[in-house]
Amino acid sequence: MTIRPVTINPDSRPYSNALLLLLFFLGLFTLHAPLLGLPYFWDEAGYYIPAARDLLLSGSLIPYSTLSNAHPPLVMAWLALAWKILGFNAVVTRTAMLLIAAFALLGVFRLAQRVANTEVAIASAICTALYPVFFTQSALAHLDLAAAAFTFWGLLAYVENRRPALAIWFSLAVLAKETAILAPLALFIWEVFASRSPTKGAPEHEESRRIVPALLIPLLPLIAWYLYHYHRTGFVFGNPEFFRYNVQATLHPLRILLAFGMRLWQLVAYLNLYLLTVATALAMFREPLDDRRRISLPAQFAFLCVVLAYAFAMAAVGGAVLARYMLPAIPLVIIICISTLRRRVRIWRGVVVFIVLGFIAALFVNPPYGLSLEDNLAYRDYILLHQHTENFLEARYPMARVLTAWPGSDELTRPYLGYVTRPMQVVRVEDFTAEQLYAVSDLRRRFDVALVFSTKYEPPHPLFEGWETWQRWKTEFFGYHRDVPPAAAAQILGGRLVYEEHVKGQWVGVIEMEQVEEARFLPNAKMPGILANSGHSSVLLRPR
Repeated sequence: MTIRPVTINPDSRPYSNALLLLLFFLGLFTLHAPLLGLPYFWDEAGYYIPAARDLLLSGSLIPYSTLSNAHPPLVMAWLALAWKILGFNAVVTRTAMLLIAAFALLGVFRLAQRVANTEVAIASAICTALYPVFFTQSALAHLDLAAAAFTFWGLLAYVENRRPALAIWFSLAVLAKETAILAPLALFIWEVFASRSPTKGAPEHEESRRIVPALLIPLLPLIAWYLYHYHRTGFVFGNPEFFRYNVQATLHPLRILLAFGMRLWQLVAYLNLYLLTVATALAMFREPLDDRRRISLPAQFAFLCVVLAYAFAMAAVGGAVLARYMLPAIPLVIIICISTLRRRVRIWRGVVVFIVLGFIAALFVNPPYGLSLEDNLAYRDYILLHQHTENFLEARYPMARVLTAWPGSDELTRPYLGYVTRPMQVVRVEDFTAEQLYAVSDLRRRFDVALVFSTKYEPPHPLFEGWETWQRWKTEFFGYHRDVPPAAAAQILGGRLVYEEHVKGQWVGVIEMEQVEEARFLPNAKMPGILANSGHSSVLLRPR
């Protein structure tokens, strides 16, 4: 490494960090204020909130109300602590996550300030905060942003050659999410490679020799967690279905290649990120301005190693190719691009303003290609759709057996998620494809009402819609399917559509079956083949 430690004033740095953290938090809190009371969404409802709630109620690091995915417990412990002090509700949850997001932004700011300057740091922090994926994840109870936050601080300690701090920050990162081990391992490989270049005995070689062991320390808490998880559950990497979906089913060469292309898209173009990367590419054709230095090459190569490690690894594992998995890498791309713009373009501030406006637009305007609902404010539309519909269901059919798919099944059976006031009986199907609905149509007497909804955003005229090969690859490797809209679902099931709502490419519907009049007044008792009302009151009907 050729990056030297910096001299830090121990009196001023803590104060400025505290002040900046407060400013970032207040900014995020203000921007997210209309979203703080929203019920829990998708993976929040399916795993992270139940796991954190189990920890709050029993002190168990292994969840018991849902199958364990073997994720390290740091974020769940943070939420349990917040609930213990302030009470169990969505506002507390989202505020606690915003504090982590503010800490992540402070890490981005300090890292950019260290490798570049304060101007680049301010612009990088603003761009990161308003990039749609970071913005939406800031208030959601997921693990990736916390892992990214500790990773940024680990990278800062790395470029400053602070070995104890490096080991601590990266260890906290892997205790937030196991995939955070990618950053220290990538830096370890880079250090081993870079240390072969200088002449033996050179200062850079000696610094590398001292820092390399610290990069392996984060493996220890991760191994300890997996040993503990195996001791408690008999599984190392989570329940078998989780491992199959996220590892065994993803190791096909063609799928890895396609997923790698998708990861590169998320790193350089997704949700208007191309405005930044294209502007940077064009700026590279301009001569550097005389008075502006670039980020040192060793720092750029270190960033590149981390970015590529995430791109390759997240292409090989992870059943869903979610953009949030790349959060530890995307701000590094932003820092490099902002530094390049500042170094080569005199009106770089105006360019950054234009890019920020593009990010804000992407928060509200869905793109002409598919996206995960959690990547922009489409997640708010989903929550409000389901909140309205499930309030209607509970009021009109309180005793009915409801046919639906996950995550609607969890929303109806777990009142603490914020959608219903008491559990409803649920009959669960895999999805709302025509094949699934035809398969359960013959079993219509096992349910009284069907709650159908779009499980993904579908643009009106999607790109590559006519490319049959791509459609086949999506179906085979990425679980793509087409949900049957409410009216068609009612026809297949032989029921009557009594409620329907559409918002920006998403929809939800309630279908009433013939026997529903009797079901409204049935006592709340066990039904044949249906589990009793409880936290998991559902049965999964699968076509044979």
